[in-house]
Amino acid sequence: MKIKSQKDFFSGVMFSAVGVAFAGGAFNYTIGEGARMGPGYFPLMLGVILALLGLAIAFKAMVVETEDGDKVGKWAWKPLCYVLAANLLFGVLLGGLPSIGLPAMGMIAAIYGLTLVSSLAGDSFKLKEVLILATVLAAGSYLAFVVLLKLQFPVWPTFITG
Repeated sequence: MKIKSQKDFFSGVMFSAVGVAFAGGAFNYTIGEGARMGPGYFPLMLGVILALLGLAIAFKAMVVETEDGDKVGKWAWKPLCYVLAANLLFGVLLGGLPSIGLPAMGMIAAIYGLTLVSSLAGDSFKLKEVLILATVLAAGSYLAFVVLLKLQFPVWPTFITG
């Protein structure tokens, strides 16, 4: 069978691989059953559904004809690097880096850092819009995680709160 859409085929293969990895990782936990679910039940079901979805997408890519074959283009290195760097920065700012003496900066600073760096991955950068987005995300995250869910993690830098 010939691949008629490279993009769909390889994205289906990726979904299937991630789904199988999640389902395989779920076996390290107690699965349980439908009426009494264990901690591995949800990742197992999610992995199976994701793998099946990937198989369906890959199958469709081999059956449905496309005009130009939907070739896979060049890697978008700039967005990939900025998004990965933004997530790394978020983790470092949220928890600190004791090995080099960097204290935890807290959730608010981490969200601002994440938003600013990840926004550089796009084609245009408007500081005012990015700061508004970061403020809305920080306020929403504070409300959801700290106020409503009452999760305990640093919100402000440790040198301010002690």
